[in-house]
Amino acid sequence: MAAYTFFTHPMSRGQIARWALHEAGADYEQVIVDWANRPPALAKANPMGKVPTIIHHDNGTDRVVTECAAICAYLAEMHPQANLLPNDAEMADYYRWMFFAAGPVEQAIVGKSMGWEVPEGRAGMVGFGSFERTLGTLEGHFTGSAFVCGDRFTMADVYVGSQVDWGLTFGSIPPEPAFVAYAERLQAREAYKAAKTIDNALIEEMRK
Repeated sequence: MAAYTFFTHPMSRGQIARWALHEAGADYEQVIVDWANRPPALAKANPMGKVPTIIHHDNGTDRVVTECAAICAYLAEMHPQANLLPNDAEMADYYRWMFFAAGPVEQAIVGKSMGWEVPEGRAGMVGFGSFERTLGTLEGHFTGSAFVCGDRFTMADVYVGSQVDWGLTFGSIPPEPAFVAYAERLQAREAYKAAKTIDNALIEEMRK
């Protein structure tokens, strides 16, 4: 049995978790989920029925992890030899920007794509304030930093970088030079290319 069972769909956030699995060097078995007929094992592991979901088979114990940011962080912890964890000096940026992407960035992008408008004078009541402020804050960080933690790639870049890469591809994030340069650095990584090759092949197969 592989160390991880990975429930995913190639046209989903499962792409983030697959990249994380490859960066960690994790041994996994994929289960491609049919939305119309979701496997009972997925419902048992994650009552939300969402992908990605991973099950870590660890010495006779099955440990379930859901939510992309959590999966990324967990894999970095379980595979310290991959050198994806932050050192003491990097820890603040690592946690700050990973959770910033999981919170304000995710909310801002989804809100804009859904056409939701924050009522005038109530921006302080939502976690992201405004789309422009959130994306401007993220852009400002990458104007002065090659990666989330400065000059070194960490697992936080898998999550934050996926938000940027996905957003640039589908037009939900503006193609500012700092974002484009950051995405290009990520796209050059071997684990990124390996994971994308698998998901792109699955997408092509589904379209036949």
